[in-house]
Amino acid sequence: MTDTITTSAQSGTAELTVAVIGAGGKMGTRVSNNLAQSAYTTLYSEASPAGRERIEALGRTLTDTVDAAAQADVVILAVPDVILGKVSEEVVPVMKSGAIILTLDPAAAYAGLLAAREDIHYAVAHPCHPSVFLERTTKAEWDDTFGGIAAPQEVIAALEDASDEVRDIAEKVIATIYAPVIAVHWVTVKQLAVLEPTLVETIACMIGDFLNEALEETVNGVGVPREAARAMLYGHTWIALTNGLRGSNPFSDACHIAMGYGRDKIIKPTWKEIFDDAELDGVIAKMLKIDAVKR
Repeated sequence: MTDTITTSAQSGTAELTVAVIGAGGKMGTRVSNNLAQSAYTTLYSEASPAGRERIEALGRTLTDTVDAAAQADVVILAVPDVILGKVSEEVVPVMKSGAIILTLDPAAAYAGLLAAREDIHYAVAHPCHPSVFLERTTKAEWDDTFGGIAAPQEVIAALEDASDEVRDIAEKVIATIYAPVIAVHWVTVKQLAVLEPTLVETIACMIGDFLNEALEETVNGVGVPREAARAMLYGHTWIALTNGLRGSNPFSDACHIAMGYGRDKIIKPTWKEIFDDAELDGVIAKMLKIDAVKR
């Protein structure tokens, strides 16, 4: 997989002001680190004492949340999903007309929890993280498993009912906060919600965690030496991914028989129900700790 990096962190223009609300948190720090390298005029806001200490330790100036939101052309809400609605109620009323509010996860936007205002734009952007098939060439790229530092990644974003000019502004900021970025792919909010959580958390992350459970059972339940079990699993996980997702090599006939046995024993015949709207609504409501989505 040969990739062309389209955006690095050293981008942007000082004429555009970006505010990061929650700049001292895990994701807030990640996006702030890239914005600090850019030419954007960046304002950093944080409510927690520990987060404020982290921001000041990095030599960044703190700005009051309301003041930052009132000045910004793009307001990034880098706060936990469960408080996004509450924080949006604080910042949306003071935002400039025509400004963009950007969340980093689709759940709250899909659930209708964000404070509404007709004269601002609502965007969502979530990183794909560096692909398992990315051709890494440096140690820094290998060490950057999450993305946003050295390993190039793609980003999925949603911004509905906006002009090309507004989308261009949003895309440039999005590509900067997740840089180095290969491409930003535009979808609807609902489609982004299907991707995250359904495709990548409900399925992919669950399978990754399940593989670890299977490894532990192989070692502790059956008694296979850990080093041998780990070596076999790690190597065959790569083969399973490249064969299954890219068709690099055909699985053997015997492997297909074992795969069929695994499906019958482990996978429910009704598994595709997780893509139904009602199921998506239900899991997002659980994630946000609300009774039901409001959309």
